[in-house]
Amino acid sequence: MASRRCLGALTRHLRARLFSASPLENPQTLSLRSLGFAIPQRTSSDLDICRRAFRCSISIRFGGVRRCSSRPTNPSDEEEDEDDESEEEEEENKEGGVISDGENGDVRASKCVVQRGKSDEEKVEEAAEIGYKVIGPLDSSENPFKSYEPFFAVVQIGSHQFKVSNGDSIFTERLKYCEVNDKLILNRVLMLGSRTETVVGRPIVPDAAVHAVVEEHTLDATVIIFKKKRRKNYRRTKGHRQELTKLRITDIQGIDKSENVAAVA
Repeated sequence: MASRRCLGALTRHLRARLFSASPLENPQTLSLRSLGFAIPQRTSSDLDICRRAFRCSISIRFGGVRRCSSRPTNPSDEEEDEDDESEEEEEENKEGGVISDGENGDVRASKCVVQRGKSDEEKVEEAAEIGYKVIGPLDSSENPFKSYEPFFAVVQIGSHQFKVSNGDSIFTERLKYCEVNDKLILNRVLMLGSRTETVVGRPIVPDAAVHAVVEEHTLDATVIIFKKKRRKNYRRTKGHRQELTKLRITDIQGIDKSENVAAVA
């Protein structure tokens, strides 16, 4: 606060000195001259010093930082300052990834941040981490659905496990990179079983797979989220619908079906 008051007083003093240097003299100057006092005339150098000090005080008062000097500047010094500023701008442009082409000033971006899509390999790797593989769209002539078979499998998709049989439909969290009527292979099989035998993986059963078809992408039922803080007049109600993918199981592979079918018969 004290520094602001000092700057305010200095600003008022310099403003008065600048205004008093105008051709129209103020009443105090006229009264002093009428009494016979000699008032020294201000030179141009004094006025320049006052103006620089006034600008410096204004910049400091309003948060700007500016270095002021009472000595007159030489043209060579100004040219050096301009050169330094241009070099700093070029360095900033290089750091930001912008390069100027010569005198024309054509600016081109050398490091463009573009949101590119993932490649096919990255998509396949991400799908494998979740636990499935996309084969391709289902042809109109194909009929992958078979009659019920007395076998089951436990598959893991993401962080969820499902016990499925031939012809079952399951709802999983929204699967990426697959559309409706796409054929999938669920390759993370944890267990296979029938009426006569059970195969447990450690943790995955080798050479086992579950085939499925994407039937639809849908939304789950609305879940209400209600927040309240008592005695604070705070109540918030929101709804959330989780994105789901419906899969139809078409086949289970990795277990000997002939012996099991004969035993059942």
